[in-house]
Amino acid sequence: MSNKAEARPFDPDLDVAGDPIALLLRWLGEAEMTEPSDANAMALATCTSDGHPSVRMVLMKGLDERGLAFYTNSASQKGRELAENSHASACFHWKSQRRQVRAAGLVKLLPEEDAERYFHSRTRGSQIGAAISLQSRPLASREEMVGAAERFAQEHPGEIPRPTAWRGYALEPETIEFWQDGADRLHDRMAYWRVDGGWTRQRLYP
Repeated sequence: MSNKAEARPFDPDLDVAGDPIALLLRWLGEAEMTEPSDANAMALATCTSDGHPSVRMVLMKGLDERGLAFYTNSASQKGRELAENSHASACFHWKSQRRQVRAAGLVKLLPEEDAERYFHSRTRGSQIGAAISLQSRPLASREEMVGAAERFAQEHPGEIPRPTAWRGYALEPETIEFWQDGADRLHDRMAYWRVDGGWTRQRLYP
């Protein structure tokens, strides 16, 4: 992380905010005004049952009391790993804001109706791409994939059926940590933990 002297001013909410979800929503809204693209992009880390981690970027598509929502093919690598080990963590990094947020907890499947609703909110092309993708499986060539998409589009001139493996997930955070760049490496770092149905917080050394 940067240690430049022109770091942004201290956010006083870090010392008083009792609800990290509300604070995350505010930081996300501020990032949406300055990030060139995809302020809702987060690095999602999953792990196999025997402890081998993997990480990739996904888009958070909702944030409420259920957690950080994202959608994917349950037969993909991350879907298979989550089926083995529901523990996961996520990290947002907003370079324009000089901020990052980390969250960790258990991932649960969202109801089928959530996946259905979001799937059909996407463009037709995106729905077709999701429908024909054997995500994380070997692919002989790009031409094979493009051809499959073209054939699928011809076979389904109307509504695109959602693949049964295409599901919604929510990372329900047990911990959330906020980091903001400070001059001379005097960064601000605040961690929240769930305790008895609420949250407690503690400032940390950077």
